[in-house]
Amino acid sequence: MADIIDGKAMASRLADRLADEARRFHIATGSQPTLAVVLVGDDPASMIYVRRKIAACGKAGIRSTDHRLAATASQEELIALVDRLNADPTVHGILVQLPLPPGIRANAVLDRIDPAKDVDGFHPVNVGRLSLGSEGLLPCTPMGCMMLLDSVIDDFRGLKAVVIGKSNIVGKPVALLLLERECTVTITHILTRNLPDLVRAADIVVAAAGAPGLVRGDWVRPGAILIDVGINRVADGEGGHRIVGDCAAAEMDHAAAITPVPGGVGPMTIACLLANTMRAARQQLGLAAAG
Repeated sequence: MADIIDGKAMASRLADRLADEARRFHIATGSQPTLAVVLVGDDPASMIYVRRKIAACGKAGIRSTDHRLAATASQEELIALVDRLNADPTVHGILVQLPLPPGIRANAVLDRIDPAKDVDGFHPVNVGRLSLGSEGLLPCTPMGCMMLLDSVIDDFRGLKAVVIGKSNIVGKPVALLLLERECTVTITHILTRNLPDLVRAADIVVAAAGAPGLVRGDWVRPGAILIDVGINRVADGEGGHRIVGDCAAAEMDHAAAITPVPGGVGPMTIACLLANTMRAARQQLGLAAAG
C-alpha cells in the first residue's frame, strides 16, 4: 500500500510556523507582512480561490488587502493598480488572480509587478533567477511539490524524475528545482511518444498535465514516488462532480508514496504563497531569514 503524503497536514504545520514568524516580524518592525490580492471580474472559481487565500492569510497572521475590479476594467486600469501597489511600502506581496478577462494580456500585467513583491514567482526576473539557481521568489506549486518530496526523500542525487507537463507555472519550474537537487530529469507532456515507458523508468513522477487519470498503475514501477498536481472536475455518474488527479490513484498500491487529490499539492500551494509573502516582507525590510 502506497503511503499518502498528507499535504493538508503539512500546510497546516507550515502555516503555524509562519504565524509565529509573522508575530516576530510585527515585534521587530511594528508592521504586519501584507499580501495584496487583486481580482478582476467575477469568475466563480477565481472568487473561491481568492477567499481561500485571504482566509489562509488570516490564519497565518498575514494581513491581506482585497482589490476588486469589474470584468470590464481595462488593461491600463489594472496596470495602474499594480503600480500603486508596487509603490506602497506597506504592501510586501502582490497576487493577481488568473485567469484575467479577455482583452487583458496576463504577461503584460504580471511583468509589471515588482519582482521583490512577485509572490507567485511568475515575473521574468524570478524565472531567470530560478533557471540560474540563484535567490528569487519561487512559483508556489513547484515549491510545494519539492516540500512534499522532501518529506519522503532524504537524498535526490541521481534519482530519475519524470515531469509530465510543460507549463510555465508547474512543469518547467519543478523540473529546474529537481535538477538543482541533482536528479536526472525528463520533461514530457501528453503528446510525448512512448510516455508510459518513460514513466516506468522514473523514481519520481510529477504529474501536471491536467488530464484526469492519465498515469495508470502499469506505468509506474514499484517503489516510485508520485506527486499528483492535477485538479480535474469529472462527472461522478450520479449527476454531480468530483475532483480527481492526473494519476489513477486506485491503481497505485505498489508505489512508495503518492499525494492525494484533493488534499495534497493544493493546500501546499496556498501555504507556499504565504511563505513567499513572509520572505518578501523580510527581504524588503532588510531582515535576516527566519531561523
